[in-house]
Amino acid sequence: MRHTIKERLEAQRRYFGTGRTKELQFRRQTLKKLRSEIVKKEDAICNALYADFKKPRFETLIAETQFVLAELNTLIRHLELWARPERVPSSLLNFPSSDRIYKEPYGTVLIIAPWNYPFQLTLMPLISAIAAGNTAVLKPSELTPNTSKLIAEMVSAVFDPDHAMVFQGDAEVAKALLAEKWDYIFFTGSTRVGKIVYESAAGNLTPVTLELGGKSPCIVDGSALPAQAAGRIVWGKFLNAGQTCIAPDYILVHASIKDRLVEELKKSIVRFFGENPENSPDLARIISERHFKRLVGLMEGQELLFGGQYNAEDRFIAPTLVDEPGRDSEIMQEEIFGPLLPLISYRNEEEIDAWISSHGKPLAAYIFSRKKAFQKKMLRKYSFGGGVINDTLIHISNKNLPFGGVGNSGLGSYHGKRSFNAFSHQKAVIHRGTWLDPKFRNPPYKLPVSFIKKLKHLL
Repeated sequence: MRHTIKERLEAQRRYFGTGRTKELQFRRQTLKKLRSEIVKKEDAICNALYADFKKPRFETLIAETQFVLAELNTLIRHLELWARPERVPSSLLNFPSSDRIYKEPYGTVLIIAPWNYPFQLTLMPLISAIAAGNTAVLKPSELTPNTSKLIAEMVSAVFDPDHAMVFQGDAEVAKALLAEKWDYIFFTGSTRVGKIVYESAAGNLTPVTLELGGKSPCIVDGSALPAQAAGRIVWGKFLNAGQTCIAPDYILVHASIKDRLVEELKKSIVRFFGENPENSPDLARIISERHFKRLVGLMEGQELLFGGQYNAEDRFIAPTLVDEPGRDSEIMQEEIFGPLLPLISYRNEEEIDAWISSHGKPLAAYIFSRKKAFQKKMLRKYSFGGGVINDTLIHISNKNLPFGGVGNSGLGSYHGKRSFNAFSHQKAVIHRGTWLDPKFRNPPYKLPVSFIKKLKHLL
């Protein structure tokens, strides 16, 4: 395996060295070919995701295939503009000159993708890497074998393997891939594995983007509208059965409206998934037996307000509300990544701070409040990757906003133009004129110190 990886990597380096991937027309044609392949295989993609963990077709379309197609369309439309050298103001000290930023590809890129949105989170970085002129090796998740197999077939149909290819397999394959020297690594997954990836990259000083996670809080203050907030929280939390990196991980609700919010949460769950959610066609299943057992274990010893039913054979867990878990409880020590939603009441902002500050900087945060002052205070006080006021998840849908974490929740961002820039080295170049050659900077130095100090105004 290691020998094969090394051979493929060397072949991609040779291919990149030909300059073919830097040609704009070639990049555009390749992206259009990939777009056609996705459109042609959209039904097969839906079927593969359903086979892997019963992901509803609607969720596959909105959060996987159409999401990727929208990004493809954006990159194809703006490719020439974004690849063009960017003119920036020059310094008067360098007169006469013109200054530009050249976008050049890094070279050979490694993309390691997760299982929760296996199509979107494999293809999104791939199309960005190709648009920027790189070659790419993909490692999709072994926990979604049907989707990973289909992705491998699609990539093989569109790309020469020297341009882009897929390596399937488990953690040992990922380990073998990380043992090689890459020009860029893009990883989406857990913070624990992200640290391993970062450590591997550091040995070769390889630049990285790390899209990780964390315990994303949802703060509901006393001015929020309980029915509206409940519907929006239930949608964001139980989409993909809670297996979303930016899903609300727990609710901090003001004690004065907790009971009303709980009742509205229950109503929303029944409205969305029915009295027996196991029969709902709109609720995905837990990805693996190991993850299922972990989630069932998190419920042990907890007071459940609603839900709690599960079926091991189908890896089904009902949308579940957990009442007032302790700060030291297991469910509050790690990202839940499943359909369990703890509710914790607070009476003052010090209690909010005690909970949020006990975890690292999260990937997302959500604030439900009609008070502008409270919204601003929460935004100023807490650092997080991104978020929404009075809704959940929707910040990921705007390609003009960066998507990424901070601290333990990630490093770097992408989407839209930032995706292109993430896979491009920004090369700074000054084009100096030849018709004037100031001599004051050259030895022997004769300018007085007082004059030198004034030059900072020209920088």
